[in-house]
Amino acid sequence: MTAIRGLFTPRRLATLALLVGAWCALWGTISAANVLSGLVVAVAALLVVGGDSTVGSIRIVPLAQFVWLVAVDLVTSMFRVAWEILTPTDYTDEAIIAVDTRAETRYHLLLLVVAITVTPGTAVVDTDPDTGRLYLHVLHAEDSDEIIAHVQRLAELGCRALPVTSAAGEVSS
Repeated sequence: MTAIRGLFTPRRLATLALLVGAWCALWGTISAANVLSGLVVAVAALLVVGGDSTVGSIRIVPLAQFVWLVAVDLVTSMFRVAWEILTPTDYTDEAIIAVDTRAETRYHLLLLVVAITVTPGTAVVDTDPDTGRLYLHVLHAEDSDEIIAHVQRLAELGCRALPVTSAAGEVSS
């Protein structure tokens, strides 16, 4: 029974919920089929990332800040992309930029990738999980310094919201 309880830690449930939420956001609707398929994809993604050699807690304030920042990103980028579509002049200057993050675990990196990818106008095209480097496709290369700082802020909030404890009991962040 304790082995089953270990499978359903609050951290894993929160990660699954965030991934399923992101999956539904990508499809644009919440339905039974999207929630079930999102659950399958989230479980598969967590299995690919690897076993949980760390345990941790959830910090509500940084998590709320993270969710708020992603929500603001969704709204502002939606309007920005809509403006680009509706205006006759193309103001885009697309680029691929590298962003070095301090994502502490692959779970943090996965959370960051999902948060960025659900935002219109920006996509993660590659990651290096060993270094925490992300490669992003952006519509406006002139904003790359702001985008890099913003992604690093998201990574920092994600790590603070879901801190990890090593096997020795040391807490990160």
